[in-house]
Amino acid sequence: MSILKNILISSTIMLVYNSYGYANDFDQNSITNEAKTISKIFMKTLKSELKQAMVTGGPLNAIEVCNTKAIPITEEVARNYNVKLRRVSLKNRNPDNTPTLWQKAVLENFDNRTKKGENIKTMHFSEIVEYNGKKQFRFMKAIPTGDGCLVCHGANIAPIVQEKLAKLYPEDKATGYKKGQVRGAIVITKGLTTN
Repeated sequence: MSILKNILISSTIMLVYNSYGYANDFDQNSITNEAKTISKIFMKTLKSELKQAMVTGGPLNAIEVCNTKAIPITEEVARNYNVKLRRVSLKNRNPDNTPTLWQKAVLENFDNRTKKGENIKTMHFSEIVEYNGKKQFRFMKAIPTGDGCLVCHGANIAPIVQEKLAKLYPEDKATGYKKGQVRGAIVITKGLTTN
């Protein structure tokens, strides 16, 4: 069965993380709700750092903060919740954010769902698969392009910002976005074991 047929549409966000592990039957809805919570915590933390950087030093400072703090924040949240966590995009700024084949397929599906009018803010994907002989949970949460994103990711980026981006991200492809487009996704994966 295609991974795209396993897409779940849900707007419920559960704010409680079950630190005791997953049930033996791997309740996908429960695990998905936990992943939504983790992705919300991650994005809130990262956005807070970027907003503070914008207030104190404008977009050049925000780019610097994103360059130096995004990975440590990602690693900390992943460690706190015992998951693998990353951001990916079809037009990535950092080569480390290049999607795998299954992630690319989900991102393309997110784009199609957006064109059909689905709300990006609640758009996600989840599945449980066999991976290297074990059960693995996979989750992706779409990242929408908002007004604030356009300063560094839009079509009309100030020359001084372009210069900073070129210096820190020489392979940058993450520009030319319009408000309301899918800019990428948060990816959460976790190996599942019975208790």
